[in-house]
Amino acid sequence: MELGQKLRQARLAAGLSQRQLCGDTITRNMLSQIENGSARPSMDTLRILAGRLELPLSYFLEELESPNQQCMRSAREAYAKKDFSVALAALEGYQSPDAAHDWEQGLLKALCCMALAEEAIAQRRYPYALQLLNRAKESGETTPYYTAATERERLLLLSGLERVTLPVDDRELLLRAEQALQKKEYASAQNYLEAAGEQDSPRWNFLKGQLLRAQGCFREAKACFLIAQPYAPKAATAFLEQCCRELKDYENAYLYACRLRELE
Repeated sequence: MELGQKLRQARLAAGLSQRQLCGDTITRNMLSQIENGSARPSMDTLRILAGRLELPLSYFLEELESPNQQCMRSAREAYAKKDFSVALAALEGYQSPDAAHDWEQGLLKALCCMALAEEAIAQRRYPYALQLLNRAKESGETTPYYTAATERERLLLLSGLERVTLPVDDRELLLRAEQALQKKEYASAQNYLEAAGEQDSPRWNFLKGQLLRAQGCFREAKACFLIAQPYAPKAATAFLEQCCRELKDYENAYLYACRLRELE
């Protein structure tokens, strides 16, 4: 039975008209198209309809005649347990085409690849991470459930591997760079910083200074921390003192030490 047919049967069994089931969030025209099979609902829309019908989402996602029912059930269960490798392995046995599950399968495979790529980046397995992110893109292109927000998350992970131009807010990139610095993943931090659009802000320079300091480039780091002082006065001053000491500029190191005491 097609999804639209199951939805119509469930609505009639609940004694609801199309208008009653739609409420204020779904148009009657859209519901009519879904029921007659000329449109497919997004996962969010289907979740809303299932909730109003007091039915589990799986009721509409699983079709008894589908050869992929067990495959999808295993993949969902593994994904819920964060066993992404197991979930991805389960999806390898998926038989396409399958109108009942194709869209969900595409999204689930993309999400598994992205989760595994994030783990690979943390383990510095960069070629494998890149392979997974490319697979995520390929799977995402097969399903309308793969949203712009999901693609943005994939691009953010990708920017940790190579310099790319991203249609995202610099704040997200700088947050990723900060997290990479904390984990001592300096190559990823470098790529996140280079992907940022504004590279003259105090916060960008504060993070860049930390990266340069970790790489032993104390003169360049000092220049960054000077710009970064409005963003983090105390921390930037402490780093400036350390850089001056490394450069054997003890006079300025003393001045920054005094300044640091004033800030405490």
